[in-house]
Order: sequence, then structure tokens, then C-alpha cells
Amino acid sequence: MMTLDALPPHQGGAENLARLLAQALLAGHWQPGDVFPRELDIGKHFAVSRNQVRNALTSLTAAGLLERTAGRGTLVREMGDWHLLDPLMSEWMTGLVNLDPQLVRAIYAFRFSAEPVVAGLAAQAAQAEDIERLESAYAGMESSAGSVDSRAQHAEYDVAFHDATYRASHNLVWRQMGHLLRPSIMALIHRSQHHTDTLDDSLARHRQVLDAIRSRDASAAETAAREVLRRTAIDLGIVS
Repeated sequence: MMTLDALPPHQGGAENLARLLAQALLAGHWQPGDVFPRELDIGKHFAVSRNQVRNALTSLTAAGLLERTAGRGTLVREMGDWHLLDPLMSEWMTGLVNLDPQLVRAIYAFRFSAEPVVAGLAAQAAQAEDIERLESAYAGMESSAGSVDSRAQHAEYDVAFHDATYRASHNLVWRQMGHLLRPSIMALIHRSQHHTDTLDDSLARHRQVLDAIRSRDASAAETAAREVLRRTAIDLGIVS
């Protein structure tokens, strides 16, 4: 368990303080069941008002990260109680690449069950502009795959490819899910790229998804999407 001293400096109001504390929780610096620092200690450490701290902790509690109980203090809740699809949680995940390994596995498991279905729907419902978005994202992935210096740019194109797949499903709920999952998908992509020397295999698998959707072959799209995620699992060290 880390102390407040290990956190970066805080600037701004309660929203920024909530983001700083939430990102520390999402990175696993405090674990479920841990006692969270007291309002007084947080306020003193960051030199902010008690009211600002209270407002920040209220946001974290509303998102399911913390449980505040009279007499027991503030505890970190079990990960199963976290509201991962809350738009505020999505905002806190933006730009965060060092997610808690347990959270990485949970997000991956969801994607492995969901994205093949989404790819299959996309193969059936994709329109011309959807194919263009997928092709554009893939072209960006291809052009940025050869250089380690272009990894951040490649990740952006990779996320754009997945986002385009969700959009191509033309299902309102899946499209919203794709939007909310964007930061967590980005975090997983950054993490998986960090563990691999070459992106050639990942690129080939994404190409198979594109070809299947373009061919309107739902079964092939599901299989190809599953293979993309198998590669992700290898790069993340979830499977060997």
C-alpha cells in the first residue's frame, strides 16, 4: 500500500483531486479492503480545504471505488463494486496506462467475450462510411507499425480501429459501450505494445478483421476478432 507521499502534486479543484486519487486506485496503489487516507491527512498533504477533499471523495464513492462508513473510516471497495462503465470512471482512465493487473485481466475478459460479437454485427451492418473508417484506421496502424518511436501513434490508430468496429455494429448500446471502453482499450493496447518487439502479427490479425467485415462474413469476423484478442493476451502475459 502506498502513502500520499508517492502521489504526484495536485493542482486545481476537487475534480482534479478526484482524478489524481482515482488514478492511484485504478493503478492498484491501494487494494480492496485497504483503509484509505483520512480527509484531514489528504487536505494537509495537498494543502487544500477540507471541503475540496470531501467533494473529491464523494465522487470516488459515487463511482464505487470507496466506501465511507461512520466509525470505520474510508475503505477501498472490492473491484466488483467499481462502476467501470461510469462516464466519470472512463474519464479517469483516460491517459492511464499502468492499470492494476487484476483490472487489466477483468477488462480483457470482457473484451474477449464482447468484441467478437461486435465484429460479427459489424460484418452484417457496416455501411460504406464504416468500411472507410476501418480502412483509414488500419492504414494508420500499418504506417506506424515499423518504428518504436511511433508506438503512441500506432496505439491511437489501433483504438480508432476498435472504435470503428463498435460503430459499424450500428447498435446503439454497443456504440455507447465502445465509447465508454475507449480509455481502457487504450490502456490495454499501450500495455501490450510494451511487451512485444514487433507489431507484425497483431497487424495481420487486424487485417483479417477488416477483410471479414468488408466481405460481410460475420462468422469470419468473429473468429478474426477473437484471434486479435488472443494476441493481446499473449502480449499482456495473460496466456503464454
